[in-house]
Amino acid sequence: MSTPAQAAAAGPASIKKVYEKEKAKVGGLWHTHIAAVDATGALKPIVEDDADHVTYGYSVQKLAVATAVMDKIDRGLLTLGTKLDLQADIILGGSGIYHLHRVWGDEITVANFLTAMLLVSDNTAVRMCGRVAPALEINEILAAKGFVHTRVEPVANPNRFFLGTTTPREMHDLLWRLATKTLLKPESCDFLLSITRWINGYHDGVRRVMSSKERERVATKYGADFNDLGESRHEAGIMFSADGAPLLTYAMFAEGLGDPENYGATHPAVQAHAKIGRTMFDNLPAAPATTARTAVPRTLPKPFHPVSGG
Repeated sequence: MSTPAQAAAAGPASIKKVYEKEKAKVGGLWHTHIAAVDATGALKPIVEDDADHVTYGYSVQKLAVATAVMDKIDRGLLTLGTKLDLQADIILGGSGIYHLHRVWGDEITVANFLTAMLLVSDNTAVRMCGRVAPALEINEILAAKGFVHTRVEPVANPNRFFLGTTTPREMHDLLWRLATKTLLKPESCDFLLSITRWINGYHDGVRRVMSSKERERVATKYGADFNDLGESRHEAGIMFSADGAPLLTYAMFAEGLGDPENYGATHPAVQAHAKIGRTMFDNLPAAPATTARTAVPRTLPKPFHPVSGG
């Protein structure tokens, strides 16, 4: 019969074992930070695999871009209702929805393009963000929040940028502060979490083998691209208890992978994310008994109900 200490250690050990197994199977270069709360509510690392490596975050960086825009909203320089025109010459292909419209010129709110950027990883939305928060200002905001390596990459046009770099540890920090409502004002954190937890978001990786109710307990952001090393497949997020307490963060960055141009669920690294994700969820710690509801802010998603129109 196991002791309470052995039982408490079994969950993290299972997560680490599955992570190592999947990493070895997939190959490539992995840079990962996974952490979960202990009985006191303190975060304890489960996997620290080259967690301070500076890497291209690709679309995971959209979390940092959204953070900078929301910081300006918190300071009264913008509102979620601020409108910009969706210009034809700003449209980018790749992931997203705006390039599918075929006609442009709409006036859309900041809330609209932030939702598109985080829910369906819209690339045009990044350019819309650059119109309200230029590259250098985004980097200044991130630096002021204590991030050393999480940066966008400026280009000649001050309102445009490449998505830039981060580290697994810094992305873990961003996620944990988002979940505990210390990254931004609580209502701003709730807005970003409501998008990244919504069940219409990305399902190929960590959330693949989960029910809709389970998916609502996971806020996640995926990123995929390629560089000279090979393919990159990243995913970072937060898992919550059923009553909204943040329990676990993950930031998995894998590069130097094979299977080029496969951005679907069958990519080996994405399949690995699904297995690791199911293992993490099945081994979530209990919410700390010593944590009062008023001590750690909790976030419950709006329940999903199908609607047939009308």
